[in-house]
Amino acid sequence: MENLELIRNSVREFAEAEIRPKFMEWDETQHFPIDLMHKLGKQGYLGALVPTEYNGSGLGYQEYITIIEEIAKVCGSIGLSVAAHNSLCTGHILAFGTEEQKKKYLPKLATGQWIGAWGLTEAETGSDAIRMKCVAKQEGEYWIINGTKNWITHGISGDIAVVIIRTGELLDSNGMTAFIIERGTPGFSGGKKENKLGMRASETAELIFDNCKVHQSQILGKVGEGFKQAMKILDGGRISIAALSLGIAKGAYECSVKYSKEREQFGQPISRFQAIAFKLADMAVKIEAAEALTRQAGYMKDNGIKMTKESAMAKYYASEICVQASTEAVQIHGGYGYTKDFPAEKYYRDSKLCTIGEGTSEIQKLVIVRELIKSN
Repeated sequence: MENLELIRNSVREFAEAEIRPKFMEWDETQHFPIDLMHKLGKQGYLGALVPTEYNGSGLGYQEYITIIEEIAKVCGSIGLSVAAHNSLCTGHILAFGTEEQKKKYLPKLATGQWIGAWGLTEAETGSDAIRMKCVAKQEGEYWIINGTKNWITHGISGDIAVVIIRTGELLDSNGMTAFIIERGTPGFSGGKKENKLGMRASETAELIFDNCKVHQSQILGKVGEGFKQAMKILDGGRISIAALSLGIAKGAYECSVKYSKEREQFGQPISRFQAIAFKLADMAVKIEAAEALTRQAGYMKDNGIKMTKESAMAKYYASEICVQASTEAVQIHGGYGYTKDFPAEKYYRDSKLCTIGEGTSEIQKLVIVRELIKSN
């Protein structure tokens, strides 16, 4: 616990100094602060789960949850970018890469020298990833990739992407393969940048492959294992989004408590009115429950216990609570909650992505039920 508090204080100080002064400017202009990502890397936050032998921080999931949470309390966009970099791109190479691949890429990713992207989703195959149309055909030692991936965090600015591509028959769960593709590879480019409601400082864009030629040495694991690898990566990724949700919810709660103690109506702070006090109580209880689910999933992940159900539960509950807390924050702020002079409106806009990204709330319910039926 002492180590956790040291990390919490360190991240909090960094976020206050490096993120808070500019987070609204970044949001308004949709600027993805690459220089900040490099600073985050130097602090060890972009290689949180990477062993020290690959220049990572060698931390566990409790510390990682805390890092994401503290960053997201200040800015959900930066929290999202840190989560995607760690859990998806870096996490995939760490979990399934050869020793040669790990030595080549993990030090650059862990230190923030390179920014990572991860591609599964396509325009017409969001939750239905098994119908992906981005394909790779083998030509000797190389694979020729054609198609697009959509809604990719760091799709334009990422230095490296782990991309799941169809190498076999449509609808075959053994017909997809994960490739590591470096920026600058001929035929690989970033496409349209999405104009989003929230998380506007976290870059979301297309990945475009036009006869992109990739050597077989860039395959993660074996040909045909990509989809199954992705499902395992998403188990851990859901803990990231739960932590992100937790941070946004806590930020919304804390700004609501502060405002309710300062804002007076009818001669007293509005925190003394039951209508407001009960909102704060509900927010606090739900956030505590969301944190318990999130940290339980993190504990199981650290200890090698299967946690598909638990990570889905954490992601589902925390993301829904995040939306509820940020909605109540706007309501508690009244008219001021609808302006950009107070932070409540940004928490409100950022929160909704948490119920959509890395599997919608509806998909989480399907995952949970599937696991429940298996065990009963």
